[in-house]
Amino acid sequence: MIDPETLDFRKGDGLVPVVVQDADTLQVLILAYADRAAVEETIASGEATFFSRSRGGRWRKGETSGNRLAFVDLIADCDGDALLMTVRPTGPACHLGRTSCFGDATAPGVGRLALLERTIAARAQCSDPGSSYTATLLAQGIKRIAQKVGEEGVETALAAVAGSDQELAEEAADLMYHLYVLLRCRGMAAGQMFNVLKRRDAA
Repeated sequence: MIDPETLDFRKGDGLVPVVVQDADTLQVLILAYADRAAVEETIASGEATFFSRSRGGRWRKGETSGNRLAFVDLIADCDGDALLMTVRPTGPACHLGRTSCFGDATAPGVGRLALLERTIAARAQCSDPGSSYTATLLAQGIKRIAQKVGEEGVETALAAVAGSDQELAEEAADLMYHLYVLLRCRGMAAGQMFNVLKRRDAA
């Protein structure tokens, strides 16, 4: 965990800029500022806390809206005068009701896989198995889901050999979706798969 004593608050008249990023999707959510007290409170409370320049005081995200940011980690830049904070949001980060203060777009690139995982987790909580395809699939159990992964794997391979680029992209998307449902059915997170890939980086 970062030590607030190592940060340089002098350059910003007691404040450092904080880039806030979704820990799972890697989407940039907001740009805020923090003084030493806000950094210390964030670490102690487990909730993102900042210094509001307009209010002139401490500001814990979500105090009014309920859209809090669960603190994950803080990383200082090379000069120790700016922070990258990773969080897990409980709702829209922007006061306009958007996911991010930087526009309407959802998580870019591979961040969509984290959104997919969250959506599947939400569908898994549905009381009515027929309320969505995902809920229905999960209700059918591990054997059916595993069968679907196998089918989609074959279809992806066939599209690679004989299909168009669009067909391959669509089949690959189907394969990724069903693989994520399979992981969910086993009670596993995609992070476990990513950890294996990380370990293999050194190979």
